[in-house]
Amino acid sequence: MSKELLSDQGLRLDGRRANELRRVRCRLGVFSQPDGSAYLEMGNTKVLAAVYGPHQAKKANHDEVVVNCQYSMATFSTGERKTRPRGDRKSQEMTIHLQETLSAAIMTDLYPRSQIDVFIEVLQSDGGNYCASINAATLALIDAGICLKEYVCACTASLANDDVALMDVSNVEEVSGGPVLTVATLPKSGKIAFMEMSQRFHLDCLPKVLECATKGAKELYEILDKAVRDHLVEVGSTGDWGIVIK
Repeated sequence: MSKELLSDQGLRLDGRRANELRRVRCRLGVFSQPDGSAYLEMGNTKVLAAVYGPHQAKKANHDEVVVNCQYSMATFSTGERKTRPRGDRKSQEMTIHLQETLSAAIMTDLYPRSQIDVFIEVLQSDGGNYCASINAATLALIDAGICLKEYVCACTASLANDDVALMDVSNVEEVSGGPVLTVATLPKSGKIAFMEMSQRFHLDCLPKVLECATKGAKELYEILDKAVRDHLVEVGSTGDWGIVIK
């Protein structure tokens, strides 16, 4: 990765330190029609997630739940207008990755012969689309009351100056030509649900970059967990069941 991405003072182009996340904003229950929904921002990457289900699967011969995912990007999500916001090869690959990762987190044995639909729309893309999508989907699943083994959180990491690990890579850093490691973890158990490299890392550098990505995922877990707790307090204080009728 180019040395220009990390200044002599150890700052990146957006002013972050190497081991800092981008600003994260998130909210649960943004829509009333789905069973669960969430909105999440990681820097300038903005994602909506909606969950329907569990409901009866079209093919009811499955012993466990069918997790159906659909990933798409808005036509205005990037600098150039997308001619195919969904259905292209990249979107199909992302859909498969999301489906596999979320299936690893959901307690699938609790929903036999059922289906859970997860729809993800990237409103604005600025790097880390997969990570933002996973984190938003996790919140939406929780909002829908789907039982999870634990949170699944995702973060990227890369290298600057050949030896400094960068956490939560932005689009500028992604397209600069250096390798990017994407990791989705179950932070409390330390298990890895998904891992992908855009290019090969030197074997000596991989442990450092992997540690940086998993650390970012743990920090994201704390942020998501706080958002869930704050949402529960808000719902409990404003919902009918939280009101004492005299």
